[in-house]
Amino acid sequence: MKKLFISQPMRGKSDEEILSERNRLIEEAEKAVGEDIEVLDSFFGDFDGNALGFLGESIGLLSSADIAVFGEGWQDARGCRVERLCCKEYDIIVLDV
Repeated sequence: MKKLFISQPMRGKSDEEILSERNRLIEEAEKAVGEDIEVLDSFFGDFDGNALGFLGESIGLLSSADIAVFGEGWQDARGCRVERLCCKEYDIIVLDV
């Protein structure tokens, strides 16, 4: 079973919007991979304004991923861009759905 990391822009979105997009990304990733996946939970609902600290936690999770999926608008979110660079540098498969 492949481990999936989800990277998506979150600034200015409600928890409901974020979670809805995550569910869509999971469905798309399952279709693309063609097998069941284990989702690494990178949604931290208790955000305290320390974006860099949360990015550090996300990168820790990303380190155990086989695949990362990037949501729409990732190019405009600095955290997503950093996560994408990590994927490139550490050979984690990237899915754009």
